[in-house]
Amino acid sequence: MKVIEFKNSELKIIDQSALPDREVFISLREWQDVAESIEKMKVRGAPAIGIAAAYGYCLGFLENKNCGKKKMLEGMLKVKKGLLSSRPTAVNLQWALERMEERLLHSATEYEREDIYAALVDEANSIKKEQLNSDKKISRNGSRYLRRVGKNLNVLTHCNAGAMATGGWGTALGVIKNAYKEGIIRKVYAGETRPRMQGAKITCYELNKKSVEHELICDTAPGYLMYRGMIDAVITGADRIALNGDVANKIGTYQLAALADRNSIPFFIAAPVSSFDFEIDTGEEINVEYRCECEVLKINGMLTAPEGTRAVNPAFDITPADLIHGYVTEKGVIKKPDELQ
Repeated sequence: MKVIEFKNSELKIIDQSALPDREVFISLREWQDVAESIEKMKVRGAPAIGIAAAYGYCLGFLENKNCGKKKMLEGMLKVKKGLLSSRPTAVNLQWALERMEERLLHSATEYEREDIYAALVDEANSIKKEQLNSDKKISRNGSRYLRRVGKNLNVLTHCNAGAMATGGWGTALGVIKNAYKEGIIRKVYAGETRPRMQGAKITCYELNKKSVEHELICDTAPGYLMYRGMIDAVITGADRIALNGDVANKIGTYQLAALADRNSIPFFIAAPVSSFDFEIDTGEEINVEYRCECEVLKINGMLTAPEGTRAVNPAFDITPADLIHGYVTEKGVIKKPDELQ
């Protein structure tokens, strides 16, 4: 799927907040617009956020390129901080921006404005291309892993870790699409993923596009389905993975892992190496984003609770490593993150 495109100093993204009702591409020409689109979840999913931010960094350079070298570097530091603040939990955002900054500093030793811009665009293009290649490897590795679980599997996924979340193919949903094509998966259950409904709106949209048999379930239904033997495996993506294997992912992931453990169902994570944060030891160090309570208290502008009701709205939770059977990466299936070092 064409999700993110950069051409003629313009970033075009599909507005995920409009799905599934409308397929709308929006054009972004300033880095501030990119940051706002990330914050408002017009573009979402850890890898896709990183890709969008990389292109946003290129647009930031256009804003600063006519300054002297010192002021340009100061301006680019502001751009980096501004993009980083758009969403704090996903590590891919930080990883991509640090990579862009490194390319900038390397290129700025010889201060030729157009050459620097071309180098930055080249780096952002590489990040996007590498993610697509990584997704495809993850898909193949995940299919092999699922084949060991059994045949004609019913698989549960949560939130959206497909093409929309990664810029082209998908991690957890990439595994699912590949395994379905190979006949390993019979049916997919998609959790609705309150309050933003990414599972209902985006995952089901992608599964429809690929003609994958699926059913939408309420976020409160997985325990019963597991108890009744209707789910054989659970696979989700990840926004950040600590050195010990703790995972930050969309709110609701932890309860799925706990329920899967209670019902002896394998639960695993599909994520690129760029989602592993080797600078933090455990999930306790991950900054979990809290979003506006309005997302919980209203749906399409309609109140879901009486006036005066307050809500707490963490966007992510932390799943302990001991509940995770394996991590499917582009380098293979691992049991612990330190196998990647």
